[in-house]
Amino acid sequence: MVTTSDIKRLREETGAGVMDAKRALEEASGDFDEARKIVQQQGIAAAVKRSERETSQGVIEAYIHGQGRIGALVEVQCETDFVARTDTFKQLARDIAMQVAAMNPLGLTAEDIPEDISGNREEYALLKQSFIREPSQTIEDLVKSAIGQTGENIKIGKFSRFELGE
Repeated sequence: MVTTSDIKRLREETGAGVMDAKRALEEASGDFDEARKIVQQQGIAAAVKRSERETSQGVIEAYIHGQGRIGALVEVQCETDFVARTDTFKQLARDIAMQVAAMNPLGLTAEDIPEDISGNREEYALLKQSFIREPSQTIEDLVKSAIGQTGENIKIGKFSRFELGE
């Protein structure tokens, strides 16, 4: 039996809509962890469907760390200015800027990383890095989750990291 408190909790944790949360809980026979996985998979499927849609709106987010010694600028794009103003989108941009400041990625994807880099090129690719606040998720997972929550295509445009003395 799916309760309204379960639906509310799943919505709060995943950002899923009411009916999506209810369907996931019903499909998972009330198993909350399984329902969370179902919602995440639905978000990934939605992200794939939306990946070709144009992203001409968005924000540029700045993050400064280490008492002004490290900073990052990121461009995060979406389809409409309405979504760009939502808390979900703003938090995503902030999280990505914080990730760039903390982890110093060299490119968006492994293909963007110079071949002469020692080690696994994916560890330097922003989308493949583990999210510093939730290591079980990658930045790519974080973006796909936001796509599922907002219903729009979202892309990371450009990013840059600055460190005093470098």
